[in-house]
Order: sequence, then structure tokens, then C-alpha cells
Amino acid sequence: MRILQLHSNYIEYKPIQKEITMAEEAEKEAKRLEEIVVLFTAIEEGDNEATARKAIDEVCAFLEKLKVNRILIYPYAHLSSNLAKPSEALKIVKSMEAHAKDKGIETYRAPFGWNKQFTISIKGHPLAEQSRVIQPTETKEEKTEKVSEALKAEEKLESFWYILQPDGKMVPVEEFDFQGHENLEKFAKYEISKVRASQQMPPHVPLMKRLEIADYETGSDPGNIRWYPKGRLIKSLIEQYVTAKVIEYGAMEVETPVMYDFHHPSLADYLNRFPARQYILKSEDKELFLRFAACFGQFLMVHDTQFSYKNMPLRVYELTRYSFRREKSGEVVGLRRLRAFTMPDCHAFCTDLEQAKEEFITRFKLCIEVLEELGLSREDYEAALRFTKDFYEENKNFVASLAKIFDKPVLAEMWKEPFFYFRLKWDFNFVDNQNKAAALSTDQIDVENAKRYDITYVDEKGERKNPLILHCSPSGAIERCVYALLEKAYKQQQKGEPPMLPVWLSPTQVRIIPMSDKHVEHCEKMAETLEKQQIRVDIDDRSLTLQKRIREAEMEWVPYIIVVGEKEAASEVLPVRDRKARGIRKMKLEELANEIKKQTQGKPFKPLPLPKHISKRPQFYG
Repeated sequence: MRILQLHSNYIEYKPIQKEITMAEEAEKEAKRLEEIVVLFTAIEEGDNEATARKAIDEVCAFLEKLKVNRILIYPYAHLSSNLAKPSEALKIVKSMEAHAKDKGIETYRAPFGWNKQFTISIKGHPLAEQSRVIQPTETKEEKTEKVSEALKAEEKLESFWYILQPDGKMVPVEEFDFQGHENLEKFAKYEISKVRASQQMPPHVPLMKRLEIADYETGSDPGNIRWYPKGRLIKSLIEQYVTAKVIEYGAMEVETPVMYDFHHPSLADYLNRFPARQYILKSEDKELFLRFAACFGQFLMVHDTQFSYKNMPLRVYELTRYSFRREKSGEVVGLRRLRAFTMPDCHAFCTDLEQAKEEFITRFKLCIEVLEELGLSREDYEAALRFTKDFYEENKNFVASLAKIFDKPVLAEMWKEPFFYFRLKWDFNFVDNQNKAAALSTDQIDVENAKRYDITYVDEKGERKNPLILHCSPSGAIERCVYALLEKAYKQQQKGEPPMLPVWLSPTQVRIIPMSDKHVEHCEKMAETLEKQQIRVDIDDRSLTLQKRIREAEMEWVPYIIVVGEKEAASEVLPVRDRKARGIRKMKLEELANEIKKQTQGKPFKPLPLPKHISKRPQFYG
């Protein structure tokens, strides 16, 4: 059973039409309930009356905290793809209702089997939104997944939340004044509520389809994406850029397998210390899992490596295409949360905590720089620091220095005792148009895995010691970078600004539109001039009206558009439509080329991923 639990000012709902033949009888009048906890509920295969009782018992404990005694049980099938049969689901919903009333809760229930229209107002406190999964017995999903002990611990994890200011002061989150930090407030609410399921389609999903960047692959498992030529170009350029920055930082690039023996002693132990679900494969007499990061291969490689303190920090890097995580079906959406993704993964092996701290700050600054060059400034994302209480007490100044470098208040999550293999972790999180957050860059100080994998180095005295390990992804998953850029572009559009990607990531940087067929040859010469300077340019030679071709170029977010007729062909000065400047600028072709080269300086380049002439292109979407 899956429940989305919302502490609401009010909910107003109205049955519209029956969705199933066995739908309950219901009045088609709007009903409004105020000061109530709404339970959007999906009954799953394998649920029973014991599940119903357990769900209500958990809700009861929550109601006591809120000082509320009214609930609405609202059947909501959209939370799961593993639904029970309608007859069984209705029976369990009624059991929930009866058990709630037996416990003295003022209980209401929305009609089962109807398409309903609803309006809801949710309260603003951190506990207003809660997500629950009720599993009284082993479910089908658990039988096909290996659920780590860390993942189970994470669901029960008790966190203490603060805002750490750049001056080092740590304020309980409920006491912090979020005025001027509204995005941080949204992020804090999202993190504290732990509600990950999406109830609406995020804006980047129709954008990624319409722009022919990416789409869902219905022939695969949910959370696996197909990338069209434009999307592959964008993704590849980001991969190349991040890899170049990590190598420049001093990491050695390696490559490791995508699957590992589930019963390897080091791996099996580590799996229970990392909160992720795995894909399981059978091969001959072995049970294998698909990796969720590059840790396994890199740790096994460094275990076999001879090195001393003179070689440290020892930095190893891999761009994992792909990493795999069996995310919950209700949480898999667009490019924000996937089951197969590309993760740049860099580990640093350090002699001691002091060296680890120094390296940690170097990588913290590197990640800020990487996101900035990808097109995401510090105004676009929020930072979270997560640590155990003892680590914070012993390293207050160091933890505070990270907030000072970030130069913005950050969300701090503190645990009384360690649940995972790390004692300190930070992550940068993009908050999207649905007020959902997704982690981008991250780093961790790992105090366990060197011993677990028997990784040692030789110190100054010739003795063997276990290093500390830092786990860093300088950008986070590449797919999430594209998600963040598309969501940011949508935000720009909502503000009345033209949505666009950074010029270096734009599949077409310049589009040339001939007024008629007789100008095509001249346009091709212009295109050749720009191509020689590593600029992606195409020609819209279709027999459509000029206005329609201009409009389509704008819909594709092309940064620069040049219309060429008799006058333009005879002149060195061209009317260039500049998307960012939102106007036409008079420029020579050389000036335009120099401007684009300046914007793309230091970035990787790939040629146009499609035929230069638009008339020769297939249509991948729509």
C-alpha cells in the first residue's frame, strides 16, 4: 500500500465519471472538508486487511503530533503500477475506514472507482507532506529486489534539521527566517517531507520530447530513456566536459564492469551500507547485480594497487554509462529520477582526515565551477550538508567553512549516530517547477570501505594503513544536468524571458534561412565559413513560408537566426536574430563567429548531429 499523506487547510472534490464498472454509487455534488489530513491511497497486489490496520495505526501516531483527528481516505491509483484487483482494493479501503472509526478518528472516504476533480490547499509546515509505504508481508517487489539494510534504515532515519549560515551559525529550520531564501525553503520542505512521488508531469518532460532531445523507451524497463541525435549531442558534450575537468583536477580515468557478484564478501557487506535498490541477474551459478555507482570496480582495482603516502591523494575516475538503481515506480519520472543513468564518479584516497578535508574543499569548489560552466549558477540550486552529531562537534569550523565558500545559507541534516558508511556528505540540489528537488554534485567522507575492501597504503614509517575515501560526482548524473537545464529554461519562460540552452550545448547554434531557392547556394557558403570555425550551423531550405521557418527556429531555441535574401547576399553586414538579446543585430559573419567562439571557449565541440539541410531530416517526435 502506498499513501501520500497531506495535512491540508481544505480539500474540495467532485466525482465526475465512473472509471470502472464496479464503482461505488456516489452523489455528483462537490464536497469540501477543512482542517483535515488527506490520505491519497493506492492499494497494491498482496495488500490485505492487516495492511489496512497497520496503515491506520501509523496515521494515528502522526495525527497525535499534528493535534488533528480528521482524515479523508481518497482512493488514488496513480501512486502505483502494481495495483490490486478493484474488488480486493475496495474491501481493503473499507477496512481502513472501519478501523479508523473504531479508533475514534473522524473519518471520511471519497468514492471508489470514480474519476474525481479536486482542489487542495496544503499547509506549509515541514511535516505537511509525508509519503508512506505499508508492507506487512514480503511483496512481489521485494522478492525481485535486494533491499539493503541502509535503505531500510533510511526509511526509519530520524533527522534533525537546521539552516547553516555562511557565518557558521546553525539555526533550527523551524526558527529560520526564509525571507529572501524562498528556494531554500522549498528545498527544506521537500527534504523533510520525504515525498518523492510526482503527481503531475514536470515541465521538462514535454520539452525534452518537443525539442527531440529524449523520450521514454516503452520497450524497456521504466526509467530507461532513448536519446535522439540532438539529445545525444547535448549529453555527450556534458560528458566530455565533466571528464576533462576531472582529469585536469588530477584524476586517473579507468573503466570497470557494470555487474558484480552479489555474494562477493566485500560487495555484499557494502550493499547493505548504501541506500539503493539493485537489479539482480542470474548467470550460471552466480547471482549478479548491476552497479549503482563505480565504487565496486574502483575499490577492487585500488585493492590490487601498490601505493604509498607519496602518491596521495590518489584520485581515480570513471564515467559510468550506465549505473542502475531500481527506483520505486511512482518516483521514476522524466530525467529527474531514472533507473539507468550516466554518473561521473571520482574517488580520492586520502592519508588522514586533515588531507581529506583539504581535498574535500578542493572538490567542493570544483563542483561549483563545473555547474557554473554547465549553465547553472548558485542561484539555481541549493546546498545540503549531512553529518553525524559527533563529526560536527569535532569539526565545526570545517563544516562551517563549506557554507562560507557556498556564500548562501545551506540545509543541514544531523543524525545522532551513523547509519551509512560516511560521516559527512554534501550535495547540490536543483529545485524544479514542481518544488521537487534532485541532487546534482555531491561528495562524501567514507570511513568504512577502505577496511571493508582491505585497501591499504604504506605510510611514512613503512606501515600499512587504511585510507579515508572521498566519493564525488562533480555534476551528478548527466541526465539530471539536462533535466535541470530544461527546468531552468521553463522558469525563464515563465518570467517572460526566452528559454534557451547554453550556446555550447545548443544542437544548432546558427540557423540560416534562405528567402527562396536561389539563395540556398549563398547560404551554403556562409555555413561552410562558420563550420570551419567549429560552429554548428544548418540551413532551412524547406518550401514553407518565411515566418513559419523563423517561428520553428525559435521553437527549437536556436540562439542565432539569419534570414538571407538579395540584400543580405550582396552585403557583408547581416541581420542576426539574437535569441538572448531578443532582437535583430547587424553583424558581419566574422563578428558572429567570434562571439560564438567566445561563448564556447574551453568547451568541447561536436559537429551537427543531423543533416545540414532541414529538408533532409527525419522527424523523431510528434
